[in-house]
Amino acid sequence: MTRDLHQLSAKRLLKQDLFGRVELVRLGAPENDLAVRRDTRQARWWTRPLAHWLAGREARALSRVSDMEDVPRLIAWQQGILLRSWIEGRPMQEARPRDPAYFARASALVRRLHAAGVVHNDLAKEPNWLVREDGTPALIDFQLAWAPRRKGRLFRMLGREDVRHTLKHKRYYCAERLTTREAAILSRPGALSSAWMRMGKPLYLFFTRKILRWRDREGAGDRDFR
Repeated sequence: MTRDLHQLSAKRLLKQDLFGRVELVRLGAPENDLAVRRDTRQARWWTRPLAHWLAGREARALSRVSDMEDVPRLIAWQQGILLRSWIEGRPMQEARPRDPAYFARASALVRRLHAAGVVHNDLAKEPNWLVREDGTPALIDFQLAWAPRRKGRLFRMLGREDVRHTLKHKRYYCAERLTTREAAILSRPGALSSAWMRMGKPLYLFFTRKILRWRDREGAGDRDFR
């Protein structure tokens, strides 16, 4: 894409925080020709390097799954601005999916993501799950995603956490349809999950909420995601 990304016409502000500005933009004349622009240049000076690094992670992950229709398509990543396709849908906490078919497709989506060599690493957040008009799932926000050159033990451990977080949503919205195997997976937290809840999460919450004044689950409800 040769056009300057910052010159694209903004249709709506989606989010603005310490890590930059996220807008819905028009790519061309048709009203439905839309994309999402993440501008890390608008981040605070002291968070700008981190914002740029996170956007770069998102770009690498999205480039790995360019053939998947239920995740955003990377359009461009240049000069601190990431442009990805727009996916129409409502976030999970608003749509509140109860259909077990939704969660079957969500699990299949996560498996395809892993098969492509990407772990999302942020599936606990309901706003990252969309319910599209036809009732099918889609995933957004790949800032924390990881797309390593080779799948090793760490990839498998992180992949298991992706699976567990997906099943937690099913347990919350559609608990009666959990299978015996799914319930067993949920009953056995992995080493990473246990370490995160014991040490990582308290530090993360202190830094993001007390220092940055940032609530990354705002609007998603207060749920226990152990």
